Amino acid sequence: MSLSLDDVSRIARLARIEISPAEATRTRDQLNGILAFVEQLQAVNTDGIEPMAHAVDVVQRLRPDAITESDRREAFQAIAPETEAGLYLVPKVIE
Repeated sequence: MSLSLDDVSRIARLARIEISPAEATRTRDQLNGILAFVEQLQAVNTDGIEPMAHAVDVVQRLRPDAITESDRREAFQAIAPETEAGLYLVPKVIE
């Protein structure tokens, strides 16, 4: 698949990008190069190859799921302007 200058101009118009004829020609060539590379990648036989999430087979190290802070709600709410039943009260913003 290759793009024409009309295709590039249409894409630029849809993206609301102002592009000169010289830039359109250069952009067309760059986009056609990218599309040719994608076609080359699609031509590779991938039968029997399992999909991967990452190029390198890495294992994520996980930490234990443990509480690391003490319950300081009362200290935080002591300096709040208004609280009720453990919740912060804020002014109404939607009518």
